[in-house]
Amino acid sequence: MPRIKADTVVAHRAAQRGALIEAARALLAENPGRAPSLAAVGARAGLARPSVYQYFKSSDDLFEAVVADMFPRWSRRLDEAMRTATTPGERVLAYVDANLRLVADGEHALARSLAAMAASTSGDGEHERHRTLVQPLIDALRDLGARDPGTTADLINAVVYSVANLIESGTSLRVARTRAHELLVPYLDSRSE
Repeated sequence: MPRIKADTVVAHRAAQRGALIEAARALLAENPGRAPSLAAVGARAGLARPSVYQYFKSSDDLFEAVVADMFPRWSRRLDEAMRTATTPGERVLAYVDANLRLVADGEHALARSLAAMAASTSGDGEHERHRTLVQPLIDALRDLGARDPGTTADLINAVVYSVANLIESGTSLRVARTRAHELLVPYLDSRSE
């Protein structure tokens, strides 16, 4: 029987599960777009493959747990950034900046990998999570007086996506952020007049 490395069995299982999720995150970040095997995840976490199945039934189950672990952190970072902004225009820029920081921190590549893997098995959960992340931007645009806040949010996210590609290609966060602001500030200023 394996040695328990925590005060209780429940704490031990939670720690092992967390180690597997973190191992999967690390492997996905190292090899974007390629789903690691459960054996590779187990090896990274220091567990044998059969032990992994005590925590996750399949790769899909594990990757859903990775998403479920990451989503609240992303959402919290966006909320914190936007909460400190005082005007709708500042909230939009805070949303953009927070997303670009996530990209610079490597989270975006991981999200792309997970999205690519989940494309064939994705249900409404993926879309609901995305809507939850975008809703504060839509609300800020509505407060700014955008005629169609949903479409404008899509356009702003297209800018974020393009600038994210610059960061992933080696452009510094500072320069990338400046490029995004050059495109967005004139629009935001025109709406606040």
